[in-house]
Amino acid sequence: MTDTMRALVLEAHEKITLKDVAIPNLEGNEVLVKMKTASLNHRDQWSRVGMYPGLKYPSILGSDGCGIVEKVNNPEDEKWLGKEVILNPNVNWGDDPDFQGYNYSILGMPTDGTFAEYVKVKVDRLHEKPAYMSLEQAAAIPLAGLTAYRAVFGKGKVEANSKVIVTGIGGGVAQFCFQFAKAVGAKVYVTSGNPDKLKTMQELGADGTANYKDEKWYKAFQKSEPMGFNTIIDSAGGPDFGHLGKMLAPKGFMVVYGTTAGTPSAIHLPRLFFSQASITGTTMGNDQEFADMIAFVAKYEVQPMISSVRPLSEIVSAFDEIKEGKQFGKLVIKIAD
Repeated sequence: MTDTMRALVLEAHEKITLKDVAIPNLEGNEVLVKMKTASLNHRDQWSRVGMYPGLKYPSILGSDGCGIVEKVNNPEDEKWLGKEVILNPNVNWGDDPDFQGYNYSILGMPTDGTFAEYVKVKVDRLHEKPAYMSLEQAAAIPLAGLTAYRAVFGKGKVEANSKVIVTGIGGGVAQFCFQFAKAVGAKVYVTSGNPDKLKTMQELGADGTANYKDEKWYKAFQKSEPMGFNTIIDSAGGPDFGHLGKMLAPKGFMVVYGTTAGTPSAIHLPRLFFSQASITGTTMGNDQEFADMIAFVAKYEVQPMISSVRPLSEIVSAFDEIKEGKQFGKLVIKIAD
């Protein structure tokens, strides 16, 4: 092994550079993982353009990844050597399973992340890659999969025969929400502003679709499910938020994890409290939920949606693509063969 590795470094505002840097040294209960694959999240692009809190320069970006454990610092961790692993991107979630600690962060900012030939993590961040899954699929799971798992089950209480809406199905979290809910036998409706994406979701088994750019798009959902939806998972907010609230079934859950469409419209409060419904926020998930999520995808052999796979040498083009928002599925980076 040489002393240097190739990595994508955020050097300054809007300056990401693929360059040679030192391979990290291990301390304490850390292990060194030779990265095989990684994937992008919107937080990577937000960090690139200075729209993410706690930015540190220079930093190696990347929260999602899969690789092989090549070196351990403690002899008792040698059982991990040579194993294909998925990395839990949580850093210091804390002791409260319901709320992340105040020193919580995510791998890839400010802690150096997965867009590199090697990454060091604590040994308790390692999870064996499910056998059915390719290295590319494994890299697509961590951050989006964890966020979706908590939203669907921890906050949304989805179960067999639940009626569910997932908005903005073009996003990675939304896609996992759809797949997880369908896996347990829920009836899932989705929205998008892109007709091609809606057509794809119909082919993948969506029980109903709507283009939110159409006037009164929500009428079709209300007609299909006049008693309302048990769970609505929303990443948009914006002018349609109030309409979503009106579609909640008695005892229903509105789970919110984003505001990509801007300030939400007003909720009809009498409808909310007379129906005993709830609106709850969520983001990421705790370490136990990550372990449960990995077990879940293995049990149901969930196939992550992948938009493209490209080599590390072309990673900047993946940032440009996620900025444009044209992808459907995860943008995966092949670090090594």
